[in-house]
Amino acid sequence: MRTDKLFSGKTLAILSGGGDTPAINSSIEAVRNRASMLGFKVYGILRGWKGLLGDGDIVDLTNIPYNGIYGGTALLSSRTNPFPSKKHKEDRSQQILRNIERYKIDVLVTIGGDDTNGAAKRMYELYGIPVIGFPKTIDNDLRTRTIHHYHGVQHETVLCPGFPSGAMAVKKITSKLHTTNESHERIMVLEVMGRDAGWLTGSAIFGGAQVALVPEIEITKERKDFFFEFVKEKYMRSPKKSLIIAVSEGVRWYNDEKGETEMVYASSDLDEYGHPRFGGISGVIASEISKKTGIEARGQITGYIPRSGKCYEYDRRLTSTLADKVVDLLLREDYGKMPVMRDIVPYSELEEFHTDAIDMGNVGNFPLPHDYYDPNQFYFTDLYVDFLTNIIGEPYRMEFNHEFPVVIPQ
Repeated sequence: MRTDKLFSGKTLAILSGGGDTPAINSSIEAVRNRASMLGFKVYGILRGWKGLLGDGDIVDLTNIPYNGIYGGTALLSSRTNPFPSKKHKEDRSQQILRNIERYKIDVLVTIGGDDTNGAAKRMYELYGIPVIGFPKTIDNDLRTRTIHHYHGVQHETVLCPGFPSGAMAVKKITSKLHTTNESHERIMVLEVMGRDAGWLTGSAIFGGAQVALVPEIEITKERKDFFFEFVKEKYMRSPKKSLIIAVSEGVRWYNDEKGETEMVYASSDLDEYGHPRFGGISGVIASEISKKTGIEARGQITGYIPRSGKCYEYDRRLTSTLADKVVDLLLREDYGKMPVMRDIVPYSELEEFHTDAIDMGNVGNFPLPHDYYDPNQFYFTDLYVDFLTNIIGEPYRMEFNHEFPVVIPQ
């Protein structure tokens, strides 16, 4: 049966909102190609929900070459919330509705995390706008209800486009840091994105990080003292007197002066969804390690590097597989849904039969499960290692494998 004319005369529009990832362009390309195959005219909405405010800011993607390997989003992004927020009290959803009608948009595909797709869900529930959410987050904390099979046991986990490329970047960054760290016999505290979840931080152990802190486990006063003792012993036992500690930007750290556990912010300004900008926890921890242990420590922030660069191969196939599920949703006119991977599988098994669709109202955030992290060892478990091995391959660490004989004066 021919499908290229099924939606002839219909228009599908795509927008991307929130933080960028290396896989958004790949997602846009994959959805655009399949929608075009079905006969849709395909529009791109610029700067997320912002592109549907005012007079609208729309481009035609239908027959335009698109580079899905190039990271980020050519449709640009913003953290615009069309519904009332602390930053913008006005309800701008009516502007969205007006532009959807003006541009004759029949279906809207929103590529984003809980905020962007949460707004899409409200547009669907309040006004019946045909929407399909497409998952996106480098933090990998958008609940996709994906199952990780390990030794005959099923564990609920998460898999979002953008995370595989980000995890590979963190793995490579961590591996590189060993050369400078070993040269100065230092402790390096490596800060990784992750406001509420430690999924991405775990990828640093695939580059040789020996210790890790995640937002799911607060560093209280008691745990902080234990942590310093643990780090000192771990460092002293290290053959090269070198230690890399990976920390999530959202780690809750005990402040001695305030007498309370808190997060470290780079800025107190909030976006339209009420989120502050994190940054700087690595420097705080490194400074306190130096003071408490007497061992030289440095902070290093990975920052936007994991968000940047080309789309990694696993992500390319993942976005393509999820776009295949979008076709299924379009054909059945099953809106208010989000395509997700049903199972954690290696690259070769990323196929549509491993996908599912979940109600966008059941998304929310999903932190790192306790079984994936050992708080007593400040390290990720074998369960997490198996999970991430499916996605970015085996752990790797650069090593200088030569030992020099000691010269003793005659």
